[in-house]
Amino acid sequence: QVQLVESGGGLVQAGGSLRLSCAASGSTFSMGWYRQAPGKQRELVATISKRGNTNYADSVKGRFTISRDNAKNTVYLQMNSLKPEDTAVYYCNALSYNGIDEYWGQGTQVTVSS
Repeated sequence: QVQLVESGGGLVQAGGSLRLSCAASGSTFSMGWYRQAPGKQRELVATISKRGNTNYADSVKGRFTISRDNAKNTVYLQMNSLKPEDTAVYYCNALSYNGIDEYWGQGTQVTVSS
């Protein structure tokens, strides 16, 4: 069992920046961030593999950067040029090496004001 703990959410004005962190209690194969806005389904934001291969949703390309520190079992999401439509609860996600077990953090609120 892997525990995920997120931090870094908050309130920011449009055009501002925010950095999210997620610390895992153990090693993982891949990690990523998902988000869910009120009344909408959860969507993929970005993922990163153990070796550093990344994938981004089209809506955040060029603005968000995902990275990880394998020594600390931690994944980060640097969010720049934030827009009101980025407002959502952001969830950290991790996959085990067997590709079957999936873990989720408790979520952290990101609110971008106009």
